[in-house]
Amino acid sequence: MLTPVYIMALDRLPKHNTGALVHQVSEYVYDDAAIIACNLRQWGVSTGMIGTAVGEDLLGHHVADTLEKMGVQGEVRFTKKYKTPLEVNVSDKTGARTYFWQRSPEILSTLDTADLSMLKGTKLLYVDWYDGDHIIRAMNEARRHNVPVYLNLEFGHNDLAIMEKFASRATICQAVTDAAQIGKKGAMLSVAKKLLKAGIKTAIITMASQGCMVVQDDEIVRIYAPKVKAVDGSGAGATFSSGYIYAYLKGWNLEDSIRFAIAAASLKVTRSGLKMFPVKEIKMLANTLRVERMVYRDNRFYEINKLISQAQDSPLVKGSKKFAERLLSKKKSQQKSKIKKSLVG
Repeated sequence: MLTPVYIMALDRLPKHNTGALVHQVSEYVYDDAAIIACNLRQWGVSTGMIGTAVGEDLLGHHVADTLEKMGVQGEVRFTKKYKTPLEVNVSDKTGARTYFWQRSPEILSTLDTADLSMLKGTKLLYVDWYDGDHIIRAMNEARRHNVPVYLNLEFGHNDLAIMEKFASRATICQAVTDAAQIGKKGAMLSVAKKLLKAGIKTAIITMASQGCMVVQDDEIVRIYAPKVKAVDGSGAGATFSSGYIYAYLKGWNLEDSIRFAIAAASLKVTRSGLKMFPVKEIKMLANTLRVERMVYRDNRFYEINKLISQAQDSPLVKGSKKFAERLLSKKKSQQKSKIKKSLVG
C-alpha cells in the first residue's frame, strides 16, 4: 500500500484529553514495502514498487514525486474514486510507536490490477501479510519466474488460515512473537519451529530491543541488539528488512546478514525519520554484536555450548575419557620402563 506518513517524535504519549510537546516532525512514504524500496535506494540498490493506486490529489502526487526523486521504479497510478490515505505515527523515547492509518478494501483492491511485469528478472519480491489476499497474485507470479519471496508475517502466524495461504508461497519469512513483541526466548523458538514446519526456508523472528533469531536449514543464529538511545521507532522493522535484503542481495552469509539488519534498525531508532546511516557505519556496529549459535535436532533447539557440555557429561563420554586416561597412563609407564632398560643396557 502507498501512503504518505507524518512521524511525530516526543518524550512520551500524553494522557487522554491532554497534549504533549512534539520535538520533531518528519515525513516519508509508507507502508513497509515503500520504506524498504526507498531505504535500499539510499544504499545504491536498484528497486521498484508495485503499490496501490493513490488519489488524484496533492498527497497522491507527493507520493509519486517522492518515489521518483528516490529513484524507485514502477508506475504510480492515480484514481478519482477516493482520496489518498494518510498515516500518522507517534514515537516516544521508549522506542514504541503508536500509529493511526487509513486502510479500506477499496484501496487494497487496486493491487489486484497492478502491473506485475517488473517481477520478471527481479532478484526478490517483498510483501506484507496485512495487505491480505491481494498479495497472493504477486506471490504466484514471483514463483512462476523463480523469484524468492520475502514475507513480512509479523504475528500472522497465530492464524492458521494466514499460514496456509502465505507461508507456502514464501521463501523468507519475518515474524514477531505477538503484536507487541513482548515474548521471550521460548516464544521465539516456538514461532521459529512453527514456520519451519510450514515449509519456510529462512525463518526470522524479530524481538525489537531483544534482537532476533534466524533459522536456515540446520543453521540457527541468535544475535542481540545493542543498547541505544531511542528517539523514533517508526520504520525500525522495515529498516531491519531492508538491511537483511541488502545483505542477501550482496550474497553475505547468514550471520553477517542478520548482524547488518539489526545494526541498521538499531541506528535508525536513534534519530527521527528514515534517512539511512551509511553502510560503513552500519558494518562497524554490526561487528560488535553478541552472537549465540544453536542447532535444531530431534525437533528441538539446543544451544551449542550447552550441547557440548551435555555431551561431555554423558556416561559414554565420561567412560571413554576415563578409558583414554588409563590407556595413556599405561603407555607412559611402558615408555618409562623401556627408557630405564635402554639406559641400563
